[in-house]
Amino acid sequence: MKNIVCPISDQRVNEQVTRFNALFAIITVVLAFLLNSVFLFVFLMADFFVRGFTFLKFSPISYASHSLTNSLNFPVRMIDKAPKIFAARLGFLMSAVIGILFILNLKLTSVIVAGILTFFAALEFFFAICIGCMIYTYLVLPFYKK
Repeated sequence: MKNIVCPISDQRVNEQVTRFNALFAIITVVLAFLLNSVFLFVFLMADFFVRGFTFLKFSPISYASHSLTNSLNFPVRMIDKAPKIFAARLGFLMSAVIGILFILNLKLTSVIVAGILTFFAALEFFFAICIGCMIYTYLVLPFYKK
């Protein structure tokens, strides 16, 4: 883990908010399958899009996470925002794939991809482990090194 490289920026974000974002993503995926709702996959995809590709301060999930951390008076721990943006972009891609597979009635395959997304989000929520940094290190960074 010593050689893991995360994208960096000068922007910061509260780690507690990002961890609750992960929890809400897990809840949304589980509810989508329980309710057999493609709408929830589209909602999750849109939320990841807002977090990963726009300059808006909040997405619906990040607004809920921010409100929850404030109401519970959790301590603020600021971390670099760039890895979270990269992770949101991966979440967007994965939720888009899940939604497409779900619409095409490839339920088992969509469950597998959703399981991977849920696993990644669970690592973030429970242990503050960002799989996005590992993916960035091994799958993206080699293409940018000379």
